[in-house]
Amino acid sequence: MPGTGQLVWGSPLVEAAQIPPAKLKALEGEGLQTVGDLLRHYPRRHEDRSKFPAFPGPPPENPICLRGIVAETKMIHFGRRCQFLLTLSEPATGATVRCRWFNLRYLPKILQAGQDLVIYGRPRAMKKGGLVLDHPDFEVLETDAPDSALIHLNRIAPIHPSIGPWSPRALRRLLFEILARLDDGSVPAPGAAAIREIHFPSSAEKLEKARSALAREELFEMQCVLARQRARQNAGSAPVITRDGKLLSAFVKNMPFALTTAQKRVLGQIFDDLARGCPMNRLLHGDVGSGKTIVAATAMLGALAAGHPAALMAPTQVLAHQHYENLRKLFEPLGIPVVLRTAARKEKSAAAGPRVVIGTHALLFSPETVGNPALVVIDEQHKFGVRQRAKLSAQQPHPHVLVMSATPIPRTLALTLYGDLDLSVLDEMPPGRTPVRTLVRPHEKLSEAADFLRKQLDEGRQAYLVYPVIEEGKRKELKAAATEFEKWQKLLAPHRCALLHGRLDAEDKESVMTAFRAGEIRALISTTVIEVGVDVANATVLLVENAERFGLAQLHQLRGRVGRGPEKSWCVLLAGKDAEEKLDRLQILEKASDGFTIAEADLELRGPGDLLGTDQTGLPPIRLAKLPRDLALLEDARAEAQRLMTEDSELSSRPDLQSRLALWERRLFAGVA
Repeated sequence: MPGTGQLVWGSPLVEAAQIPPAKLKALEGEGLQTVGDLLRHYPRRHEDRSKFPAFPGPPPENPICLRGIVAETKMIHFGRRCQFLLTLSEPATGATVRCRWFNLRYLPKILQAGQDLVIYGRPRAMKKGGLVLDHPDFEVLETDAPDSALIHLNRIAPIHPSIGPWSPRALRRLLFEILARLDDGSVPAPGAAAIREIHFPSSAEKLEKARSALAREELFEMQCVLARQRARQNAGSAPVITRDGKLLSAFVKNMPFALTTAQKRVLGQIFDDLARGCPMNRLLHGDVGSGKTIVAATAMLGALAAGHPAALMAPTQVLAHQHYENLRKLFEPLGIPVVLRTAARKEKSAAAGPRVVIGTHALLFSPETVGNPALVVIDEQHKFGVRQRAKLSAQQPHPHVLVMSATPIPRTLALTLYGDLDLSVLDEMPPGRTPVRTLVRPHEKLSEAADFLRKQLDEGRQAYLVYPVIEEGKRKELKAAATEFEKWQKLLAPHRCALLHGRLDAEDKESVMTAFRAGEIRALISTTVIEVGVDVANATVLLVENAERFGLAQLHQLRGRVGRGPEKSWCVLLAGKDAEEKLDRLQILEKASDGFTIAEADLELRGPGDLLGTDQTGLPPIRLAKLPRDLALLEDARAEAQRLMTEDSELSSRPDLQSRLALWERRLFAGVA
């Protein structure tokens, strides 16, 4: 009978517990088919419910967990929008806090007066006095349930990510029942003690010890997957390309500027790879303006000089067009055709022979479009994940691959996310870049910023105005590019403004950017579609509203759109309403101009998941590792994974790891030939 008897790590969930078919399907949809799969669905956080603090007076700095009785609820409607208000009372003192949720119409069916409620969030002071928590996590306690105190209260309680119909409370109960019947001897490394403590810790100290052990195993598995992929890539053959030849020598000699020491070092690393006869897979990253494009162009010219075509992939049509214009200037005087292939522009292929094809990531997967390039350069690596790299490496014959990122990547993330790539760093800036002065201001300073911006336009300069969203949505506190565009047209008249965002069709985007480059458009109101690649020397002002909604590394990347000419340039970061407490974070950008320093600070503040995002990296989320704090764990896991893959690539000594890596690879490389 399901639900009785001892369970082992590999027991199917369908046999382990009495789970209704619809709920079982939800678990299976997340890849949770066995007891072990479920036990690896780790809590996203823990709440100390062994002793609830008293309701606070002044708002605390950190989120808190409170327990009280629902005294009152109220639903208020504002046209098509609504707000659900709840007053939570502390029985012992009568103190109250207010909670509110916006546009969640189902809450009155769940939350009612008289309920015993636990809430988790960060209270803040209301203008009329008292405290309020916006959209706190909550859990209704069934105090008459016999095991309520055992599972949900009087302990450090796990809060697991919800799965379809499974709330954190329901998952907590299911995991408690599963663990009660688990055979500890069936649990793989790091063992049953760590698994039990991560779900139902007996103390904060034992929880941290378990987290560390499981995080190390998590990082180890990731590094094993990346090491296996790297070995597959290195096993192929690719064209031999040397840096000898008159064409390449003349190109370097006739450059209007001298290469930096860092550029020369990186080109040496690249050409050493290209000459080996096996596929190069190298990541080139450096700060904004560090000269990655000329390094990539020199590498492509090496392939062209050897008689092979080359290709460049970009994440957006705007950036692809920018690369097209730049490479035409470099290569066409040498008699090398440059072809642009985007949805807006499908130039006919040039005659057979050495040529450069430029396009977006999607279009350049078409063999009929690209042919068989000997070298593929991928711009904006963090938008081109490990699955896409694997698909590219699976092509026959194997191309050499050079991936670039204008977003400085902390060493921690580089080791974590790009373990299948060799790493080159441009850590030196070419002379002549104009420093950009950064100003962080509260939203009340918008009118002053607008006056300054208009003065710059009157003097013949151009400007970018960047917003976090295209159109107004549920979050009214976020300013939208489309809405603000109308305002700026009036404020900046007669200077011509234009709107640019990702939903415009390809021809409209190209038309807007052509007019902006020509100086016909003076102010570009945009989303982050201008984050990379847009190079207009006359643009001297970047204004970002709701700047607190962006990561520091992304703001630094946006800042790189100005300071590209000889004129003084400014970056103005305006915080949104009620964002005063986030000004300190933004002020890091006033003091720091080095992208690597900023990226490390961003990683500390936001974590790796927020910094790049699972969808962008192509990797499953890191659930337990805390980077960069766990850098030592990561380096240890990386060394162990490389040792294991070298000594036992078939994993005969670790049969438990075979199934885990197979799961990772199914997720990562689905659809890869």
